[in-house]
Amino acid sequence: MIETGRRAERTVLIGIIYPWQDGSEVDDCLNELSFLAETAGAIPVRRFTQRLGAPNPATFVGSGKIQDIAAFIKENDIDIAIFDDELTPSQLRNIERELGTRILDRTGLILDIFAGRARTSHARTQVELAQYQYLLPRLAGMWKHLERQRGGIGLKGPGETEIETDRRIIRDRIAYLKEQLKKIDVQMAVQRKNRGRMVRVALAGYTNAGKSTIMNLLSRSDVFAENKLFATLDTTVRKVVVSGQPFLLSDTVGFIRKLPHDLVESFKSTLDEVRESDLIVHVVDISHPRFEEQIRVVDETLSELGAGDKPNIIVFNKIDAFSHIEKDEFDLTPALRENLSLSDLKKSWMASEAGRKTVFISARTGENVEELRSLLHGEVAGIHVRRYPYGGSGFAGEQQRYDRN
Repeated sequence: MIETGRRAERTVLIGIIYPWQDGSEVDDCLNELSFLAETAGAIPVRRFTQRLGAPNPATFVGSGKIQDIAAFIKENDIDIAIFDDELTPSQLRNIERELGTRILDRTGLILDIFAGRARTSHARTQVELAQYQYLLPRLAGMWKHLERQRGGIGLKGPGETEIETDRRIIRDRIAYLKEQLKKIDVQMAVQRKNRGRMVRVALAGYTNAGKSTIMNLLSRSDVFAENKLFATLDTTVRKVVVSGQPFLLSDTVGFIRKLPHDLVESFKSTLDEVRESDLIVHVVDISHPRFEEQIRVVDETLSELGAGDKPNIIVFNKIDAFSHIEKDEFDLTPALRENLSLSDLKKSWMASEAGRKTVFISARTGENVEELRSLLHGEVAGIHVRRYPYGGSGFAGEQQRYDRN
């Protein structure tokens, strides 16, 4: 974690406005980066942006902008500078030299949050693997003393530089962690198999959309949920019964734009709950000003995981926090995205987008939760009938097998 235990670290946020982006999109990206920084325990003090066609290969932003940032850091006691894109090893070295403070990119920040939130040995192993894979190409810029040559009794000849030694140690550790995850993958596959043929429903969505709160509502459990990013890392599976229809409901790690590839690979066994589900419940925070973009990010991530073609429904959550005011019948204001009411959204293309069924709820207040239960009951019952077309003669035995395991 960034938090030191003495005081929250002060940070500046740096991003690029690309030609295909508008100011509001960049603001949203930096708002998310700010939330990530706060989740990690830092205090964002100021944001810096620059319009560029591509990142400067040496310092990410231009030379004039990097000097402005350096001056602000020196004058305002800034502990760390966080960049909204992944930096190359050479950029990290150059920027650290220019700014004279610690540097972190978006990937490193997300990995830091995951490391702080990993509770089980499984999650810790997955995060440690992703961290080492991220760290390996960046060793040269992180510890200048590693460039010194080792010497001493028994180390005559060309020897081995400290940095080469550390690289070898990290490669060995990566190989060990991969072997450990293979064993965990086998164990988790056995656990999933032992659940029998009960219908499996997976909650998916952008981080902080309210998946864990919905999990608690439907399963009457106490899965950890809070208003921070990545509150849930480990998969939680609960048996849920709706109107006499049982099914398994799983809650997994939330998605986010620019989710580090190494992290997705490391969390493969966790995300298998999504891949192997019969139905995906895509939870969306409708109160977010760019929730359409979040829908796109989640859909793309599901496709990358091989789950893009699974049956899914969209749950638009947090309608209690939706800020737009209902228009009266005489309001002639054009129906733009910025002034659509909740009623407008329910009637819009999203309500039947790509044939997906939708429901609008507030998990916090319980509004329309019964409508969600009814929708889930219909979808799960349909899957069950297709799986057991002759009356489901083997279902009770499968349920008993799950209860034993």
